[in-house]
Amino acid sequence: MNLGLEGKYALVTGGSHGIGLAVALALAEEGCHVAICSRSHERLAAARKAIVKKNVQCLDVSADVLIPADIERVMELIVKAWGTLHIVVNNVGGGGRWGTDSIETTPDEVWHQVYDKNTMAAIRFTRLAIPYMRAQKWGRIVTVTSTLGRQAGGRPWFNVAKHAQTCLMKNLSQNKELARDGITFNSVAPGCVMIPDTGWADEAKRDPEAFKRLLDEDFPLGRFGSPDEVAFAVVMLCSVQASLITGAAVAADGGESKSL
Repeated sequence: MNLGLEGKYALVTGGSHGIGLAVALALAEEGCHVAICSRSHERLAAARKAIVKKNVQCLDVSADVLIPADIERVMELIVKAWGTLHIVVNNVGGGGRWGTDSIETTPDEVWHQVYDKNTMAAIRFTRLAIPYMRAQKWGRIVTVTSTLGRQAGGRPWFNVAKHAQTCLMKNLSQNKELARDGITFNSVAPGCVMIPDTGWADEAKRDPEAFKRLLDEDFPLGRFGSPDEVAFAVVMLCSVQASLITGAAVAADGGESKSL
């Protein structure tokens, strides 16, 4: 199926690694020009090399989303180069392992940083992109959340931030002016995803037998998801054909979550 994305311009935040990189590559495969931002110069360079092999343009921008001025700079560079933006994938986030198991000993700073990295980054990128989408009467904003953005569990500061992201997309989808300007707002909620050089990969190496039991007992598929599988859901929501899907929180978790 032709998803209608050829020649469109997209931004994938945190697009140099893991789910973000998988999304960027999947969009590029559809002929979409892709901008990515990340803190790591090395990962950005490697990601850009992979993206341009798809015969599309790629802008790679080093930025820290905890710094509002960096977010503004990313958008300024994109608009200067391309003049507009059709798609924003709010992928950057994290903090699920920050702090401690105790709410009493985890400082306010953790709450603030996790909220800023997830929710405020999504708010800021979305807010800056909307005027261009309204002008062209078409846009797609997809925020990568988590199963913990749809149910309880995990460390509370992470849940709060992810629930807020889900709420943001649903709330904006209800705005008649934005909806009638052709902009859709959705979230994709991954379950556990196996990504090299992350905490789960470390857990698998530390105690392979315990990790195998975990997969067997808690995961219907008996495995974690892959970044490519999550990217499929994101790109589907970005397609021209997905015009009726807005305000959805799409689970991409292999049945892991307990919520409906």
